[in-house]
Amino acid sequence: MKAETRERILEAIRELDYRPHAAARRLSLGRSLTIGVVLPFLTRPSTVERLRGVQAGLAETEYDLVLYSVGTPEQRDQRFDRLSERARVDGVISISLCPTEAQLPRLAEAGVSLVLVDAFHRDAPHVIVDDLLGGQLATRHLLALGHRRIGFISDFLDNPFGFVSMKKRFLGYRKSLEEAGLPFVPRYRQEADHGRPEAAAMAGRLLAMPDRPSAIFAASDTQALGVLDAAERRDLRVPQDLSVVGYDDIELAAHTNLTTIRQPLFDSGVHGAKMLVSALGDRGVGRAGIEICVQTIELVERGTTAPPRGL
Repeated sequence: MKAETRERILEAIRELDYRPHAAARRLSLGRSLTIGVVLPFLTRPSTVERLRGVQAGLAETEYDLVLYSVGTPEQRDQRFDRLSERARVDGVISISLCPTEAQLPRLAEAGVSLVLVDAFHRDAPHVIVDDLLGGQLATRHLLALGHRRIGFISDFLDNPFGFVSMKKRFLGYRKSLEEAGLPFVPRYRQEADHGRPEAAAMAGRLLAMPDRPSAIFAASDTQALGVLDAAERRDLRVPQDLSVVGYDDIELAAHTNLTTIRQPLFDSGVHGAKMLVSALGDRGVGRAGIEICVQTIELVERGTTAPPRGL
């Protein structure tokens, strides 16, 4: 096309304020202009915050976002298998879930780029935090205050989804006890399904012990709120009678004055979205490079932790 012809066409487009039809544009590009987000447990505050970040990261792009909620391992496998079909999506952001060893190459062969957020695989770009360090920060804070009987509550550490974040937080808890010369007391560890009532029940069992913990590290803020519920039912004052540390720094953590480990939930979603868009941008649809982002976490000290009574 001659330069003068091209300029006349561009001028007509500007005068008419022409916008190409989305379907026609997709057809012309040979792409879906769609990004799929696979995520579990859409009701959990941490998942919602990460999803909000993904939406913000895609807001100024031409990509549509389609959610694929997962409730069972079987649904996870079905979602990733369907997303391996050509032309369904250009890329996938998987929150807290990792495809299987068989699904990863199928996504790549279908030309579907993948970025993991809050999940790890050596062959996929990912955005994570150091959860082992997070467990250490929480436990070291309680140790520094003088606590020696420290409980730990979490989801089931062995789970069908293969989640590892809480297991790493538990390992950080154990490592910090070891560094302080304290034995790990198995009865001070409780695990159950995720939820505030379940956490309250776990904390209730700990607080009913004759040598109950003087502090509890909960592996999520939702579970820490359950610990606060259990303490209130037993007329225990927080932090005078019981110190509590959570993990995530969701919105309710500030409202309840909860000491917690802050991880950048919203920013992790933003970064994951931008990582994927960057991978798709110059090279079209294709497998993203193995980019790794380990985000910073920090202890946020509020009003639910203090030295144990008698110190």
